[in-house]
Amino acid sequence: GWKVSMKSGSLSYILPCNRLPVQLMSQVRVYTSNGQKKDLGSQDTNGSARGETLHKVETGQDTTNAGQKQSSPKQPIQVKVKPVLKKREYGPKYTQNNFITGVRAINEFCLKSSDLDQLRKIKRRSPHDDTETFTVYLRSDVEAKSLEVWGSPEALARERKRRKEAEIKYRENLFRNQRLLWEYKEFFGNTKPRSSTAAMFFKGPGKVVMVAICINGLNFFFKLLAWVYTGSASMFSEAIHSLADTCNQALLALGISQSARTPDPSHPYGFTNMRYIASLISGVGIFMMGAGLSWYHGIIGLLHPHPVESLLWAYCILAGSLVSEGATLLVAINEIRRSARAKGLSFYQYVVQSRDPSTNVVLLEDAAAVLSVAVAATCMGLTSLTGNPYYDSVGSLGVGTLLGTVSAFLIYTNTEALLGRSIEPEQLQRLTEFLESDPVVRAIHDVKATDMGMSKVRFKAEVDFDGRVVTRSYLEKQDIEQLLQEIQQVKTLEELEAFMLKHGENIVDMLGAEVDRLEKDLKQRNPDVRHVDLEIL
Repeated sequence: GWKVSMKSGSLSYILPCNRLPVQLMSQVRVYTSNGQKKDLGSQDTNGSARGETLHKVETGQDTTNAGQKQSSPKQPIQVKVKPVLKKREYGPKYTQNNFITGVRAINEFCLKSSDLDQLRKIKRRSPHDDTETFTVYLRSDVEAKSLEVWGSPEALARERKRRKEAEIKYRENLFRNQRLLWEYKEFFGNTKPRSSTAAMFFKGPGKVVMVAICINGLNFFFKLLAWVYTGSASMFSEAIHSLADTCNQALLALGISQSARTPDPSHPYGFTNMRYIASLISGVGIFMMGAGLSWYHGIIGLLHPHPVESLLWAYCILAGSLVSEGATLLVAINEIRRSARAKGLSFYQYVVQSRDPSTNVVLLEDAAAVLSVAVAATCMGLTSLTGNPYYDSVGSLGVGTLLGTVSAFLIYTNTEALLGRSIEPEQLQRLTEFLESDPVVRAIHDVKATDMGMSKVRFKAEVDFDGRVVTRSYLEKQDIEQLLQEIQQVKTLEELEAFMLKHGENIVDMLGAEVDRLEKDLKQRNPDVRHVDLEIL
């Protein structure tokens, strides 16, 4: 009594068991691909013409009556058939339906703008903020037009090769071309709007830099005369300091002018970082020219002391330098206070974060200049009172140390800015909360906000969109009655596929429109945010 006959449908299984017999019966219904139920039973004697019903009968032994044979009733095993959409294989031919812009069509297929006039034009949502839509063309149409124009793929390949060689030759002669453009500068000035670069030096950081260049240039000239007359090591350090300030501030002016250049294909995010690069080079220049020469001259004075001549003219020049450097320092302080107030930051935060590198360099250089004038005057006074030239050499070392400290600070802050540091956590939190408050957004992940310098922020985030809200937004813009009629007309798989492809593509376009809307709102509410990259999860 250890065998039990377990029956499922028309199959019987003999299983070892020490329990009572258990019978498991199941019933399976058959549905064809057109959704109709088929009555396939044991009474079907024609051998099941469609081949969808299998008959199989097995006999088993009843454990309660050994030796007696029992045959299970004949029941068919019925297979359930599900309708499945055939998987489509996408090959290179399918990608010919991709869209291509007019510029790419002209460049890649060697066409003229007049050649595109005869092609089908398709309006698509523009990726640019200044336009709503833009025109694209089917890639297959462009390829066919290029073959019509050039005759064969070989002729098109030869033309591409010729244009590539011409482009390489043009790059090799770039210097000559720039010189020709300079000769025709007046002609281009009549046809293009004039640059506003010169106006940058009459306000803001440009004004501060220009004032500092003029004052430090005069200071260098008079300090150099005083050093030639007196031979003072401290006065030599002051002259070198003023020369270094003048050269560095001229470099800052170059950085300001270069940062105003418009973005080009090689630099899509512009040239804003040129100010930080100029400030970084300026910091290195202060360290090499200012601190290095001051230390060198001070050490030489300690090793080989020599008497100092009358210091009356040196004191007068130092007094004038103190007044001029102090005036430039006040101009820089007022500019930083105004800019910090506009950004909602304190004076110290604005300087440490290097929000305006050009003004920071002027501020620190002039602050160091005022302190170095005080150090030089003190050491020269001690030399006059005691007659010991070592005090004057010590003053030169003190000025060099002060300049080295300023240069180290400038190098550090500008390096941090060039590496791409994150914005303040409070500002990042405001941007994240603004996106999460929108109904179409479920969650925000992997948020990165980089300070690109000069009040420009690049924001990037992975966004989990709510597909139901996007679909509902799409439905609100549709004619519901017409949509219901389209649904009722769907009878076959082909019609269902066409219906889903049509509205699926429209819903994807709606999702792209929602991304554009979020980016636009984010820029309007936060003017510092210039570049937004929202990636769909």
